[in-house]
Amino acid sequence: MDMSRSKRKIDHIRHALGHEREIHNHFDDVEIVHQSLARLDFNQISRTTNAGELNLSSPLFVNAMTGGGGEETKAINRDLAIAAHETGIAMAVGSQMSAIKRPEERSTYEVVREMNPDGKVFANVGSEASLLQAKEAIAMLKADALQIHINTLQELIMPEGDRDFTQRMHHIQQIIDGVEIPIIIKEVGYGISKETVRILYDMGIRYVDVGGRGGTNFSKVENMRRERPFSSFNNWGISTPSSILEAVSEYEDLHVFASGGIRSGLDGAKAMILGAQGFGMAGGLLKVLVNEGKDALVEEIDHIHKEFKMTMMLLNASTPSDLQKKPYVLTGATKEWYDQRIRVNL
Repeated sequence: MDMSRSKRKIDHIRHALGHEREIHNHFDDVEIVHQSLARLDFNQISRTTNAGELNLSSPLFVNAMTGGGGEETKAINRDLAIAAHETGIAMAVGSQMSAIKRPEERSTYEVVREMNPDGKVFANVGSEASLLQAKEAIAMLKADALQIHINTLQELIMPEGDRDFTQRMHHIQQIIDGVEIPIIIKEVGYGISKETVRILYDMGIRYVDVGGRGGTNFSKVENMRRERPFSSFNNWGISTPSSILEAVSEYEDLHVFASGGIRSGLDGAKAMILGAQGFGMAGGLLKVLVNEGKDALVEEIDHIHKEFKMTMMLLNASTPSDLQKKPYVLTGATKEWYDQRIRVNL
């Protein structure tokens, strides 16, 4: 079983790199209203942003991808961490449950802190983790925050996945009560609804990563590993823009990170305009790293940062937080979702 976990990590990378994204990206349903009269100096625009206790030098971060798959995933995490260090962005690791269960896999995660000793690093455990396991994951990386990932549908499609979720809420509450650093509840591609946000908020959560539909599709990834796929669920979930709108509609002191299908600095800026305080990218960055190498990844991150700052310049936003509430227009399915789910309660 342990060796199958390691193999599964490699399978996930291979399938994630190979599978096709949705033809329609819901960030194209968000149109920014252009402002003609620029008043800022591009070189004075700041990327620094604060989300609660987390002070970030950029709203962009490398989101959870991998680890626990031996030397192959160690090499990927090492290069991701070097790129994060060189570009000054935060980085989350993939689920550390494999290293907690197999100590020989620890180095595939520890390399992230070794390569980026002073950067912001997010640890990551599943919702099945105990408080002790969460503390072990944090210590492994000297982490600045902890992601707890929620992946019910992925587990159900995964042949060897969990089926009993009766203790998940209890485990999450124990971690909330027993951990000092910020805890980010992270979806893995199915989005977070306002109903979920209410429950999490009442539990004490103040950070969510919506992990919406539109990026790496783990329903498809897991279905590729099944003899008979549950392909009916390949389009399950809330799109990332709709999920941001859901999450920010509830509480002003909830810090929302956006991920899932963000292709560019422009998409990242759109996420911020909708109310997010940071945006994570995973699959797109992994493709550049695997296909073109670490230096190309650094160039890609720099390019994303330039796109983000160009959008700020066009909207006279001197800091990322200034993007929030800039004028935008919703179209298509995102407009329909907003009208039926959010506008009706305003």
